Amino acid sequence: MVLAPPARLALEVWDEQPDALAARLAACRERLGLLHIAMLGTRGVPAAYSGFETCVEQLGSRLVQRGHRVTVYIRPHHVQYPHPTYRGMRLIGIPTIANKYLDTIVHAFLSSLHALTQDYDIALYFIVGNSPVTWIPRLRGQISVLNVDGLDWKRDKWPGWAKRYIRFTERLATILPNAFVTDSRVVQRYYQERYGQRPPYIPYGAEVTHRPPGPVLRRWGLEPGRYVLFVGRLVPENCPHHLVEAFNGLRTDMKCVIVGDAPYAEDYKAYLRSIAGPNVVFTGYCFGECYEEISSHAYIFVETSQVGGTHPALLEAMAFGSCVVVNGTEENRETIGDAGFAYDGHRGGEALREVLQYLLDHPEVVAEYRRKAQERVQRYYTWEAVTNAYEWLFYRLLAERRGISC
Repeated sequence: MVLAPPARLALEVWDEQPDALAARLAACRERLGLLHIAMLGTRGVPAAYSGFETCVEQLGSRLVQRGHRVTVYIRPHHVQYPHPTYRGMRLIGIPTIANKYLDTIVHAFLSSLHALTQDYDIALYFIVGNSPVTWIPRLRGQISVLNVDGLDWKRDKWPGWAKRYIRFTERLATILPNAFVTDSRVVQRYYQERYGQRPPYIPYGAEVTHRPPGPVLRRWGLEPGRYVLFVGRLVPENCPHHLVEAFNGLRTDMKCVIVGDAPYAEDYKAYLRSIAGPNVVFTGYCFGECYEEISSHAYIFVETSQVGGTHPALLEAMAFGSCVVVNGTEENRETIGDAGFAYDGHRGGEALREVLQYLLDHPEVVAEYRRKAQERVQRYYTWEAVTNAYEWLFYRLLAERRGISC
């Protein structure tokens, strides 16, 4: 069987006008019917780890609300959820090898084999490292789409051979699936310049639930508007040490709250605790109402990551109304636009300390940028718009396959 190269879509799905797109989607549903969509390559839902899982939960649940059937493949050793469905999505647990290097690709491979036995219209993969298996559903006539996320080879956690493998999977992402997408204009430009292909751009969304102060803040001894927040995996490439180091020298009685954890990173987590001062609080994982309450009352949110595309935690912090400070990567600057502050990641904690001290000394500036952050998210990043873009992409690919207009 000869596989056609990924579709070179002439139009940006994200740039479609909302009213016109809504009409086109309605026409597509009528002409092509509702879809059966599989989501593969993540740990699964309920979301309890990273941006991939958040995207799967938010996108999948909205597709279900629109009448589509959605199946999510989960890793049982990560997702401890006893029910066969979640928010209308069917869950299928597939075993894997619980190893830092094999966990993801083995699970994606076995999930892909299972997909061959199903009647999916669309197989949506996440993570560029899964690109080697994205051809498998195409054997059954299913349309394969890959979200490549950021430039994963930049992550410090990968040894040299793993970085070379990831660069190899980037090339495969431009060959093996029917289409691939990215959540960042910066990453989109990278693929255009390096591989001569411009993937559609579809960012993440941010829609949050504000919660009043309650048991979560009491548990950690926190006061509303009196702490600086980080949320993410505690791994070196996310650089939470920048914030811990910066906080040690700040003139403030506010607290620093580090929300998150990570498997396979015990040495780094021990290092963070060893350099933390008395005002630094480590909460571990915090999801659902816990995450919503603690995010609702942060004074400043800091995104220290030096890699990745659009970070959902950053978007959600903006939606919660935090003043945001980011490691000044192109991707992070793209996300915040003129609605936040950036520091020089090469200088690390020292540079971050300067920005934080300025903001702590100027509360009127913080108030202004809290408002600007919320306005930017409401204008550019909503999950409904994200769902529209993915649904439109799916229908365009299916219409192209069937040789009809939609």
